Amino acid sequence: MFEQIISDSKYDISIFTQAEIESVGANVTAAETNGKTIYNVRCLIRDTNIRLKPEEIVRQLYLRRLMETYGYVKNRIAVEFPVKFGSETKRADIVIRDKDHPESAYIIIELKKPKLKDGKDQLKSYCHATGAPIGVWTNGGAISYYHRKDPNYFVELTDIPAQAETLADVLREDFRMADLVKKFNEQTERKSLRQRIEEMEDEVLANAGVDVFEEVFKLIFTKLFDELESTRNATRQLQFRNTGQTEAELNQKIQTLFDRAKNKWEDVFSDSDKINLSRSHPFVRVSSLQDYYS
Repeated sequence: MFEQIISDSKYDISIFTQAEIESVGANVTAAETNGKTIYNVRCLIRDTNIRLKPEEIVRQLYLRRLMETYGYVKNRIAVEFPVKFGSETKRADIVIRDKDHPESAYIIIELKKPKLKDGKDQLKSYCHATGAPIGVWTNGGAISYYHRKDPNYFVELTDIPAQAETLADVLREDFRMADLVKKFNEQTERKSLRQRIEEMEDEVLANAGVDVFEEVFKLIFTKLFDELESTRNATRQLQFRNTGQTEAELNQKIQTLFDRAKNKWEDVFSDSDKINLSRSHPFVRVSSLQDYYS
């Protein structure tokens, strides 16, 4: 049945197991309309019957994988998730919601464009618009996973994290002080600290409603502490890095590091001082400074 429906399309189901195909197939019903057989599938998320077209077959199969293989619970999964582009709203095929902020996207899965290049371009635009750190493209015959490391840089992943994992578990990035020095020295376009700060002021902090100089100083203060700790212990992993955390997790990690720096270097900030930026800022601000060696 599935093969018959997708036969004239650019979709496929070869990445799915027979068990997955049979499980979704059990939710399919057929009806005769004007002498034609129409197939509908009971959506695993929407709990309603949906016309079974090639894209919908792949969507239901991948929904089943997300729930059964990766362990995502139903209330973290959305279909036709609204993504705003100015005054225009588009719909992402499948979205895994951020566990701390359910209104935000954590993983975006794109099925509408069955060719990789078209699908990847649309996936990137959705990740840019929502801030989602992970994207998946599949047409049912091939699949690609991506990590949005910074606003203009995507790297391929081997898989996506399961419900009980984080992106950091998938990345497993070892990054110590020696790695930072090496990476900094290998940069072909090495920006000065002043240039990086000016970019942050223009692109991130201009409308944040805070004292820009003070907030940037807090970040540099925190990064210097992190580097000093790793200089004293060559095996220590650097903490002032985006290693796949969600916005909330990254914000908490940097805030905790700032609190440790305050305790180490007393009388610079008061005990009540915090990094006063919204949760949408840490992704860019940490990415801007993390590869700078001071």
